[in-house]
Amino acid sequence: MDGRHAVVIIAVLLSGCTAMAPGIQFSNASASSDGSKETNPDIQVITPALVKSEREARSQRVTEDISALMQPSQPYKIAPGDVLHIVVWDHPELSASMLPATPPGAIGVAASPMQPANGFEVDLNGALDFPYAGKLQVAGLTSSEVHALLTTKLANYIRNPKVTLRVLNYRSKRVYVDGEVKAPGVQPINDIPMTLTEAINRAGGMNPTADQSRILVSREGKTYAINLPQLVQRGVNPSSIMLANGDLVRVLSRDDSKIFLSGEVTSPRALPMRNGRLTLNEALGEAGGINPVTGDARKVYVVRRSEKESKVYQLDANAPGALAMAEGFELEPKDVVYVAATPLTNWNRTISAMIPGSLPTAVIATTPPPGR
Repeated sequence: MDGRHAVVIIAVLLSGCTAMAPGIQFSNASASSDGSKETNPDIQVITPALVKSEREARSQRVTEDISALMQPSQPYKIAPGDVLHIVVWDHPELSASMLPATPPGAIGVAASPMQPANGFEVDLNGALDFPYAGKLQVAGLTSSEVHALLTTKLANYIRNPKVTLRVLNYRSKRVYVDGEVKAPGVQPINDIPMTLTEAINRAGGMNPTADQSRILVSREGKTYAINLPQLVQRGVNPSSIMLANGDLVRVLSRDDSKIFLSGEVTSPRALPMRNGRLTLNEALGEAGGINPVTGDARKVYVVRRSEKESKVYQLDANAPGALAMAEGFELEPKDVVYVAATPLTNWNRTISAMIPGSLPTAVIATTPPPGR
């Protein structure tokens, strides 16, 4: 094959290279497996207005997510399953250890396999059975309210009864702490308010691999996302987030919130976010920037996948103010940053894949020898 024939073949190939160019192609529609057309997400150009709206939406979302969890602390209220330690001074015969054992299966006055010998258990109906006082409905009352009720009942049989009452075992309410903490497991709720920070501290604190910006609190079928560094930055005390019985706290790992960089960057890689924050400019910088030979700076894409829809953002890095926009555009976990190749790079790669060595041969064949 002479040089002229090689040039003709390459010219024919170049006419169809746009459709066959390797790499990710962004178009308005693509064919699905059944032959139908699927509309791709609209490409949103990254502008100062878009950066501002994204920042405002993120700030509003954080406030809305935790509003249901921000409640003042309440005194502990006794519930079924709790064990009370009760002492009536000068009447040791009324202590739980001195009372006769209850029949197997009975719950209440004396010791049972589920309670210590010196405690009185609140039964499944929320009642406390105490000598002379009878059955008292104590569920939903604080320990001081139960103390006052019990003292009033005993005053009918004992002159000026002096009663000491405290919760011996907190067994009715608990939260579950899981994920990147040192001691995952069940944490009982006691008289110390169970805040988010208290629950994490009781679990031994976070592991070095924990992502403080991604803490999930699940309650009654709904999950709340909490970003601790962002809350502190906004002046919100994380200790004001109150947990309730049955809450599940999960601290995610930083490995679950990586950003992926591919395409024409100097060093494609996966990057962990820094406490839930990483801008487009920082991500490109960590990857060594756009490849100056093969990368098309006009086509920097951010692909974002969510449960409802996918979004594609585009940045023209050659535009004035592109650096400021890239610094202000914050990425989200699992975002894919892709830098497209230049048209010439795509053509070169396509031809090289179809006819290896054809381009160098054509160049050599069409290059006049020295001196001509």
